[in-house]
Amino acid sequence: MRYSKRVESVSLSGIRKMFELAGENAISLGLGEPDFDTPLHIREAAQKAIEEGLTHYTVNKGIPELRGAISRKLQEDNNIEADPESIIVTVGASEALFMCMQALVDEGDHVLVPDPGFLSYAACVKLSGGIPVPIKLEESTEFRTTPESVLESLTDNTKAIVLNSPSNPTGGVMSKEDVKGLAEIADDHDIVLISDEIYEKIIYDEKHYSPGSYSENVVTINGFSKAYAMTGFRVGYTAASPELTEELLKVHQYTTACATSISQSAALAALEGPQDCVGEMVTEFKNRRDLLLKRLKELGIDCPTPKGAFYAFPEVPESEKFVKDALKRDVITVHGSSFGGYGRDNIRLSYATSQENINEAMDRLEDLKIV
Repeated sequence: MRYSKRVESVSLSGIRKMFELAGENAISLGLGEPDFDTPLHIREAAQKAIEEGLTHYTVNKGIPELRGAISRKLQEDNNIEADPESIIVTVGASEALFMCMQALVDEGDHVLVPDPGFLSYAACVKLSGGIPVPIKLEESTEFRTTPESVLESLTDNTKAIVLNSPSNPTGGVMSKEDVKGLAEIADDHDIVLISDEIYEKIIYDEKHYSPGSYSENVVTINGFSKAYAMTGFRVGYTAASPELTEELLKVHQYTTACATSISQSAALAALEGPQDCVGEMVTEFKNRRDLLLKRLKELGIDCPTPKGAFYAFPEVPESEKFVKDALKRDVITVHGSSFGGYGRDNIRLSYATSQENINEAMDRLEDLKIV
């Protein structure tokens, strides 16, 4: 059978492959999923939606109440003016990213993607017929996407630039100067910034800045999976100019029609309900981060301090061997090459698991101590 060259050009997730190799007693430091239960008031909203029969199609863009709440959130938290009609509720941030590439990228167009960066970025570019061009992120600049690093990667064929702050897999956070500088580049070169802000609320000792507050050449992508521990609900959103939203809607309409009605009710409760649950989770993530860094140092592994998200990305000698040896000890980690060529000397560790699990995992790796 002959397959699409676009599909053959991408590989299945290296993160998921690790789980297929793991034993029953494995401790996962691999998957980027909060281990907390979805807050009760959000679950109750989903149950109420079912009981009230809100189980049918919604309008393509999403229920008006949710889009209105997202519009207010963007104004209050991100200083982004987004009319509810310029917002599309999506099946997670993953669909939002796919929509952007399908709507913006033609065969042969270049899209700049962070490297190391989330593996879906390059894959979605390839599935659209485009060419992913890496932006080299370095530990010396805290794995931030800077204007200087973008200008080094810019080509005449560049159509869009993907930004991700806080970052998966590095935990890097862009500064206000970074964000303003990148917005200026987008305006000067008429390039669209695709800003993945899914980890926006999981940030430590820093402040999040949105490119959409400085430029109209931006698609803001966000969602509910990480901040509200709602990964299984699969609900995210895009906010963009009216013209671009119209093109994004075409892709959304012919792929998923609408996000799940029940999940949209839950997302509305997440935005309009108490927010202390988010702060409590972030505080615990920070405690776990500090514990993981301490235990890594005891193993002889120096790691830059992540400023957001829930990942550590240390450089490790013989990184591929380390990942395999860790797996033999029932500890799941992810090799840095899953996130681009510039991550090949690193490993990613997710601390979205309990402090007890982190300590046990590090105990199992004690004999891999680096001297």
